[in-house]
Amino acid sequence: MIDDVFEVLADPTRRRLIQALRVGEHSVNDLVKVVEINQPGVSKQLRVLHEAGFVKVRPDRQRRLCSLRSEPFRELDSWMEDYRHLWEERFDRLAAQLEAREQRRRGELASPGDRGKASDPERSTNNDQ
Repeated sequence: MIDDVFEVLADPTRRRLIQALRVGEHSVNDLVKVVEINQPGVSKQLRVLHEAGFVKVRPDRQRRLCSLRSEPFRELDSWMEDYRHLWEERFDRLAAQLEAREQRRRGELASPGDRGKASDPERSTNNDQ
């Protein structure tokens, strides 16, 4: 099931359609303007999204209005949750390494004589005279 989800979301046109539908319901003609492909192309991609459960379509007089369904996105989020903690741990380790590198860099930039002057008020008053 999850492989099918990734296959559906792999197409850039379908991702653009999903992006456009995030803000709410749109007619097929509105989506044609947003994704800048022809109507048959939009209809084809909407059919794939509909069959995969990402999009629902409802008739409104002469138009078909499309909107996103939340269920497939919840399933995807649930699947990703198993991996999220791994990413967060790695990002935390990366942040710690970058911070340590930055602290070492700051330490290398200050000359040994400058370090004592900043922390010794007696030295700074003697130098001012």
